[in-house]
Amino acid sequence: MEKGKAPLLELKNIKKDFFGNQVLMDINLTVNEGEVIGLAGENGAGKSTLMKIVFGADVIRETGGYGGDIILDGEKVAFETPFDAINAGIGMVHQEFSLIPGFSSTENIFLNREPKRKNVIAEVFGERLCTLDRSEMHVRAEEAIGRLGIHIDADMLIKDMPVGHKQFTEIARELSKENMKLLILDEPTAVLTEKEAEILLNSIRGMAERGIAVIFITHRLQEILNVCDRVVVMRDGYLIEDVKAAETSEADITRAMVGRNVDKVEGRSVKELDPGEGKTILSVKRLWVDMPGETVRDVSFDVKEGEILGIGGLAGQGKLGIPNGIMGLYEAGGTVIFDGQEIPLNAPRKCLDASLAFVSEDRRGVGLLLDESLGWNIAFPAMQIKDRFLKPYLGGLIKWRDEKAIEEVTQKYIKELAIRCTGTRQKAKELSGGNQQKVCLAKAFALEPRLLFVSEPTRGIDVGAKALVLEALKRFNRESGTTVVMISSELEELRATCDRIAIVSGGKVAEIISADASSEVFGTLMVSLVR
Repeated sequence: MEKGKAPLLELKNIKKDFFGNQVLMDINLTVNEGEVIGLAGENGAGKSTLMKIVFGADVIRETGGYGGDIILDGEKVAFETPFDAINAGIGMVHQEFSLIPGFSSTENIFLNREPKRKNVIAEVFGERLCTLDRSEMHVRAEEAIGRLGIHIDADMLIKDMPVGHKQFTEIARELSKENMKLLILDEPTAVLTEKEAEILLNSIRGMAERGIAVIFITHRLQEILNVCDRVVVMRDGYLIEDVKAAETSEADITRAMVGRNVDKVEGRSVKELDPGEGKTILSVKRLWVDMPGETVRDVSFDVKEGEILGIGGLAGQGKLGIPNGIMGLYEAGGTVIFDGQEIPLNAPRKCLDASLAFVSEDRRGVGLLLDESLGWNIAFPAMQIKDRFLKPYLGGLIKWRDEKAIEEVTQKYIKELAIRCTGTRQKAKELSGGNQQKVCLAKAFALEPRLLFVSEPTRGIDVGAKALVLEALKRFNRESGTTVVMISSELEELRATCDRIAIVSGGKVAEIISADASSEVFGTLMVSLVR
């Protein structure tokens, strides 16, 4: 920043409460032109809420507004809507996608800002009868995507894209805005491969060099150290630390985030399973799945009763498609045998009736009833499928929900999983992303399945909560005897949690090996069948 020049953005004494729960207390922060700020903190620390205040998000206004002042370019501002923030030069890429699936990348990038071509009819009857200048849209979309240093088909429909390309489309949409001064990125690398994340980090530096300030929220602390000028740490609604990135470390940031030292997840030591021993509880043969962005061509593997089997591999190679296909969320073919009985594919209820359960990687789209309470979210599947949490009346002619039992089971999982909430009646949509993920796990645990698929269980979860969630999975497996199949992009988490790990490459299982095999072996398998 030039000497004597005012900061681009100043936040002064920002306060916010939700439904009587104080989530931000006297936050003071400055951001300079062309500066990259790394914003770290546990789930529920207040990071996303603070950024929603800056962006003028509707949820802030609808819940009573906020206290304190926002100063942009030396002038006090009070954004009523995100459109006000956008017009002032602020953009935000949210943790959850806000794209229209049936539109192309280009159409999403310029939604409501489309370049138009005038015609004779429009001259007479008004601008609403102008036609879209699609060639200009395409050129400008390609230019915005090009600034990210990645190739994306600008004409591909969002619904057909791999998840990483959706994220880049969101960012390209913001970069296409000519007056961009400040870009807020909320967990942008959570869905990206290692290579894609590297490309994004390079593009963030490029934005800064062009004078665009960036606030970068991520749980991947090394990324913050690699790309940011300053690191800001929040804890329990307070700003705890504001330090130059060159003067801190992952360990220091972690301590500031959680108020204590955080040990790495302990390795799996419950049992060692020989692949030739034990009863086969699940057998998958020649599975294919038609899931956009995932390649599942010919997958076969067996799962032993009582083990935790990990499924890993590079993005798009098929690992996420496997549970989605088996559980009937996408069209699939092949054979699935569970405990000696064939499970029909493309029939989700049949899987649930057979005592299989699934925690999806898409917690908002598939995993939660966002407008319902935590109690209802956790208990409802077990009520519907297993008649649990119900009281019989009139000799069993009528069954009604058992509020006491629902309250007890919800309180149990709030405590066990350290879900940050105001109580069992709080709506799921009001929780942070990481706490929503914990509710998805609690819902699956309450079903008491014999086999649980859990996909990307720590995506978007902070460093302190990751160990808790993985330990909860191991404890659930150990104490209930539930067989667990864990799908994850984090190889080290698979190695710390699982008995064996299946590496998926090119739509097939390359090999199933012991979790204690070397990193070189895993790396070789990951690229062995890639096409």
